[in-house]
Amino acid sequence: MELFFAILFSSFIFVLFKLFPKFQIDTFQAIVVNYFVAFFCGMIFFPFQWTDLLLVDAKWFGFTLTAAALFIGLFLNMGISAQKNGLSSTSVAVKMSMALSVLGMMLFYSEKIHWLKISGIILAIFGVIGMTLQAKDQNKQASSSWMLLVLFIGSGFLDFILNYIQHHILQKNETAFFTAFAFGLAGLIGVFIAVSLIIKGKLKPSLRNVAAGILLGIPNYFSIYFLMRAYDVLNWSNSSILAVINVCIVLTASLFGLIFFKEKWNRLKIIGFISSLISILFLYLSV
Repeated sequence: MELFFAILFSSFIFVLFKLFPKFQIDTFQAIVVNYFVAFFCGMIFFPFQWTDLLLVDAKWFGFTLTAAALFIGLFLNMGISAQKNGLSSTSVAVKMSMALSVLGMMLFYSEKIHWLKISGIILAIFGVIGMTLQAKDQNKQASSSWMLLVLFIGSGFLDFILNYIQHHILQKNETAFFTAFAFGLAGLIGVFIAVSLIIKGKLKPSLRNVAAGILLGIPNYFSIYFLMRAYDVLNWSNSSILAVINVCIVLTASLFGLIFFKEKWNRLKIIGFISSLISILFLYLSV
């Protein structure tokens, strides 16, 4: 179930970002609010004593701050890219970054290299290339294509960091605590930026954006929580878990883009989609 919910909540996030322009939502304001909502989700659904914070190793905070900075930076980039580059291409750049993190996990954990896993990763990368090139054909906006590269590299690093934290930093039953606390720190970073923009007259808060942030925060919290829980409970290799989850998210988000947002698919994108399907099968058989 952890696998299913990680895919479901992550896919829903991309759909929300795509809907923001239609309802005139300021992506930045919604993202800042979303992190406080995600923080309170952790408090409500997985309550803990604040005195537990004193028992946490100091090293824990450094990794949490790193994760928080990556959360808000990449999330803001992802929201803008979903609107400029399209739902499919953005989800591909974010989730197929697993090629980088999977490679890191295989090397760092000295996982057994299986030809099915290698084939699955190669097919997944091919899907990334096909669907990203589609973005350039559709939008013809060189000014926004850099976002896809930033998301690809940054998301790969974040995935690896979260996996490392789950296995080497957190103690048993600390996943919910870490997730909530990291989101809370990300929200504080966003507040400092927002206050600066308000003082400069470049930002005007709106209740509409607050409502959008509330709607975004709930799936955002659980997307990270269930990803880290999947690392903990599934009897698969770390790289296989991440690969299967990310490929499924790409396929789900792409289908949403095709069916509900009428995003166009050319031959290259169709081939990439089929390649992704086959990669899921290979990666599943290699666990």
